[in-house]
Amino acid sequence: MGLSVEFGRRQAFRYLSGGAVALVLSTRACRVWAETQRRITGKQRVVMIDPGHGGVDPGAIGVSGTYEKGIALATAREAARLLEASGRFRVLMTRDSDEFIPLQQRVELAQNAGADLFMSVHADANRNHHIHGASVYTLSEKASDAEAADLATRENRADRVAGVDLSKHEPVVSEILFDLARRQTNNMSQRLAQAIVSELGRDVALMDNTHRSAGFVVLKAPDIPSALVELGCLSNAGEERELRQTAYQHKLAFSLARSIGDYFEHA
Repeated sequence: MGLSVEFGRRQAFRYLSGGAVALVLSTRACRVWAETQRRITGKQRVVMIDPGHGGVDPGAIGVSGTYEKGIALATAREAARLLEASGRFRVLMTRDSDEFIPLQQRVELAQNAGADLFMSVHADANRNHHIHGASVYTLSEKASDAEAADLATRENRADRVAGVDLSKHEPVVSEILFDLARRQTNNMSQRLAQAIVSELGRDVALMDNTHRSAGFVVLKAPDIPSALVELGCLSNAGEERELRQTAYQHKLAFSLARSIGDYFEHA
């Protein structure tokens, strides 16, 4: 299986001659990857992909006016298509059009669907326009660094802080159950983030200190392993140009799909 997956990676993209890099996703590579996934036995996993922002909330705005919400949706759609094509996953999306979905509702959609994994897809903007590269975030009430804290604050502005309904249990029991669920989920979220970093790192530039943590509302489901992916920095002119290219979005989506496959292979 490892050889087939590696073959798919090597054949995934064709580099066209010329100054700018134009990456075209290989149909053959997708087929090889999908066939490899179908040979893995086990129950069909439910994956919720969350394209960030939408509707009245554009998210980050690039140096030439690119909206984060569009980049996130296009990349998420392609990742969902690849995962569905494998036959190994049932993929749902919190939004599949340019609409605004409250943060807590995104979490509830994943919980109501019985999702085995939640991945939120975004594109960042940084005060330092020289910074570029993808990054991955998991939940922590104490941010790993000032940049992570600032990003979480900006992302969470879209909605109120999330809550968890544990009203069916006594308060003390609820607290214990929540803590146990959260610890296990946090461990699984860490493994998911590691898989994402590993796969993205094969194909695209990564930020320094790639895996970070902060209190993102959309990552607060206590029972679903969750990660938030920043595909790159729209505040960097060169990376904004790449993120606008369909072929580059497909490249990112393929990395995300592979990372989900890798995560469940070892779950």
